[in-house]
Parts: sequence; C-alpha cells; structure tokens
Amino acid sequence: MKISQEGIDLIKHFEGCELESYLCSAGVLTIGYGTTKNVVEGMKISQHQAEELLAKDLEEFEGYVEDLIDVPLEQNQFDALVAWTYNLGPTNLKTSTLRKVLNKGAYDDVAEQIKRWNKANGKVLNGLVRRRNAEAELFDGNDWHVYS
Repeated sequence: MKISQEGIDLIKHFEGCELESYLCSAGVLTIGYGTTKNVVEGMKISQHQAEELLAKDLEEFEGYVEDLIDVPLEQNQFDALVAWTYNLGPTNLKTSTLRKVLNKGAYDDVAEQIKRWNKANGKVLNGLVRRRNAEAELFDGNDWHVYS
C-alpha cells in the first residue's frame, strides 16, 4: 500500500519544510519535511531535494506499517499510521499499545491510542496534540483539517 496525497498533506502540514538543518523539539537534526537520516549541522537543500527526501522516507515508513500491522487497513487508516510512524519512528510503533490494540482488530480504540503520543522530552506540546488529533481523525475517516 502507498500513502495517499491526503496523508502526505497531513505530514507536510505538521512537519513544515525547512531547507536548512535544525534541531527538532526532540533534539534531532532535521531538514526538509522531517528527514533525519544523514542530516548534518549547517546542511542546506533545495525545495526539490526536500520533496525527493520526503518521497524516499515515505517508502521506508510505508514498509514499517506494512510489516508491523497484521490486520487489513483502509487507505485513511494506513495514511494516519504512516504519518504517526514518520513522526515517532518505527521502534515506537513496534512496541506501542496502539499496535497491539490494532493487531487485535480493535479499530475503534486506535484513535485514542494515537492521541496518547503527544509529548517530547516528557512535556505535552500543543503542536503534537494537534497533530495526534489530526492523525486520529484521519484514521477514523474524518476531516483532519480542523486541527491544522
């Protein structure tokens, strides 16, 4: 399965695009739309490179969701999980209660599990609250834009 434009739009909205490397709220060097691999201090890229990096990253994160989720997903559910995993990483998906709940087929409980992940360095961040709410809405097939 591939992430749809709706899922990409959510990621782009919440990640924003920075063409110079910076430290994100979790203290990780980041560039473009949230790329963290091979980013060095003082790095600069073009908008085109940011788009290419995102596309490459998304292929990887689609694979994590495909590998770790055992139940069938609708497009909106897949999109939300790729966006969540893109922000939080595959290790968090692998070890999460969210994954356990979903793989038991408890689809109705997933949105609440998504929303639990709203902290960076132990602090609740308003931006993460909005993002998790948007991902939860997308997972449930609702309009996530109300949280943008």
